Amino acid sequence: MSQSTAEAPPTHRVRVWDLPLRLFHWGLAVAVVGAVACAQIPGVPVEWHARFGYTALALLLFRLVWGFVGGYWSRFSRLRPTPARLRAYLRGAPQPDDHVGHSPVGALATLALLAVLALQVGTGLLADDEIAFVGPLNQLVSTATGLAATEWHKHLGKLLVLVLVALHVAAVLYYLWVRKQNLVAPMVHGDKVLTQPARASRDDGPLRLWGLVLGALAAGAVGWLVLQAG
Repeated sequence: MSQSTAEAPPTHRVRVWDLPLRLFHWGLAVAVVGAVACAQIPGVPVEWHARFGYTALALLLFRLVWGFVGGYWSRFSRLRPTPARLRAYLRGAPQPDDHVGHSPVGALATLALLAVLALQVGTGLLADDEIAFVGPLNQLVSTATGLAATEWHKHLGKLLVLVLVALHVAAVLYYLWVRKQNLVAPMVHGDKVLTQPARASRDDGPLRLWGLVLGALAAGAVGWLVLQAG
């Protein structure tokens, strides 16, 4: 046995991202890209933009609940971008957990993106472009509020979404090319290969069934909202 082989550190394959969280991640990516594309491509009916927006709303509702009942690394309690943890991570002194789920920087970016997307979807529900689309909650607010929501949704809100998505993609590429860490693969198959043992996320049949039920409830709630407004 060669010396390099003998000194190679042991590896541990750990389930980090449960299947419902992974489906949420890729579903939200499709919904955001679809909504932006429909808004930018001339001639696409506004109904398609709205459908992608409603899909994003259902996914965000699911994520809100999953952040409390999902697998260990999917929970909001594991997203802790405190100032102390951020300083330590940026100074090159990360905590062991920072290499398992989201790092403090990744947690901050994740929370920011979820908040901006929630705001973007919320303003879409209140919007009235006075041409082809009226949001299902527009009737609950004043005309001035509806127009302000529309202005935000079409301009600053959209810009913030695009900037945060671009930063997200740039961070993934930076980790892949510079730090030689593939962040995409674990979000596909769920596992990370670590040099230290770590707690695994639960990802069994009952948890996945629970995720399916919550996803169906979220979709049903959004569907009910749209039908009531119609």
